[in-house]
Amino acid sequence: MNPQKRGEIFRRLQAANPNPTIELEHSTPFELLVAVVLSAQATDKSVNLATRTLFPATPEKIARLDVAGIEPYIKSIGLYRTKARNVVALSKL
Repeated sequence: MNPQKRGEIFRRLQAANPNPTIELEHSTPFELLVAVVLSAQATDKSVNLATRTLFPATPEKIARLDVAGIEPYIKSIGLYRTKARNVVALSKL
């Protein structure tokens, strides 16, 4: 797809919905990133339930908790072990 066609698609989307929202609950861009990582193969509802006890979160907090510390928070979400490793790794970056 050429750049002009991509630009036109984005213009139309913005005109149709100038203020898009999402269902994932977050207070910061970092929390949104964590929620998006956790949402793979999961519902937004299940992610919101898990992150309500995990958030507020910072990269430092997640890195300190490490994988074993994150797992209890997100155990109700599918693939939680892999997601815990990924969330800790991105937090350390």
